[in-house]
Amino acid sequence: MIQGGKIALRPVERDDLAQLEHWKSDPELLGEFNVFGLHGRQGREEQFAKDGLLNADRGQLLVVDSGGEVVGMASYWRVDHGPRNGGHAYQIGTHLAPDRRGQGLGVEVAALLAGYLFETYPVQRVEAETDVENSAAQRALEKAGFTREGVLRAAQWRAGGWHDLVMYSVLRGE
Repeated sequence: MIQGGKIALRPVERDDLAQLEHWKSDPELLGEFNVFGLHGRQGREEQFAKDGLLNADRGQLLVVDSGGEVVGMASYWRVDHGPRNGGHAYQIGTHLAPDRRGQGLGVEVAALLAGYLFETYPVQRVEAETDVENSAAQRALEKAGFTREGVLRAAQWRAGGWHDLVMYSVLRGE
């Protein structure tokens, strides 16, 4: 478990898989910036049996409050910059239950997840992207120590159209 002040990040347990599927398929829980259409289970149970949904290419953690209640999800996945071993980083994504948003928890999730990745893997950079209209996520990333790098024009297909994204990063040691 990765402990923060208000929340902690913990590995997914087998009993969490149904709740995780519910979170990933309920548009009201996901919010307007995280709905990408319907998806199947895509081998999640098999992947869980193999590595607990945590490996060097991608991972899924649950966000829990001080009472142990699941209040969100945090993910990471490897992104490559350049051919072969030219450089790679991790990109992160966070999601909180609607009733837990606006309480500063997103700041803590982003900071804890970036810290975990720097402690666990030999990377120089952790990235996050968010919709240009998602000002709450942008504020959370900035408060977590991420630097705004620029806008990726028409980079994401969602809700029947292309959306611009803002790229953020934090470097090891910042």
